[in-house]
Amino acid sequence: MRAAFFSAILAMAIIVASSNYLVQFPLNVRIFSIDLSNILTLGAFTYPIAFLVTDISNKFFGPQRARIVVLIGFIIAVIWSVFLASPRIAIASGTAFLLAQLFDISIFNRLREAKWWQAPLISSLLASLLDSLVFFTLAFSAKFAFLDLFFQQKDSSLSFMVPLLDISFMVPLWFSLAFGDFLVKIIIALLLLFPYWGFIRFRITNRIN
Repeated sequence: MRAAFFSAILAMAIIVASSNYLVQFPLNVRIFSIDLSNILTLGAFTYPIAFLVTDISNKFFGPQRARIVVLIGFIIAVIWSVFLASPRIAIASGTAFLLAQLFDISIFNRLREAKWWQAPLISSLLASLLDSLVFFTLAFSAKFAFLDLFFQQKDSSLSFMVPLLDISFMVPLWFSLAFGDFLVKIIIALLLLFPYWGFIRFRITNRIN
């Protein structure tokens, strides 16, 4: 049990730190007429796994230990992120991470007795929405450019206008990235139901045996 608990903490730290690094790189792929570099970063594909770690920790260890996984993973990830990314991204990630993960734990706990898929799916989707909005606003909105200036960094705001999904509706690039990030999180949240179910079955089988 102790080894699994520390493994969850380590997994959380690795996932968040690597995502903070990968979020700096747009996905330079074009599908039909849609330029995905205006919608997605590489971090969109790794960060949602953090919600799987949180939900499994909540399911097997309970909400109190799940919060410990989040808090310790947060501290380690922020320290790593200072070296892997900019201070502004580290602050944005840390703030979004804490708010979203603690919100995820709260929602999951309320739905603990519901059908097996409802707690991880609903909590992950709601927390993902909060995470995307908070992170991309703090990390790339011009309103928070003072975070770069405070640390004597170049302004990393992404506030120039781009067409959302390559249609005529124009939005700031940071909002387009947040939108694409959330869409990917929806897809990954659905896909991660399979490993979540696998963990549950593995735990039940081990108890029986």
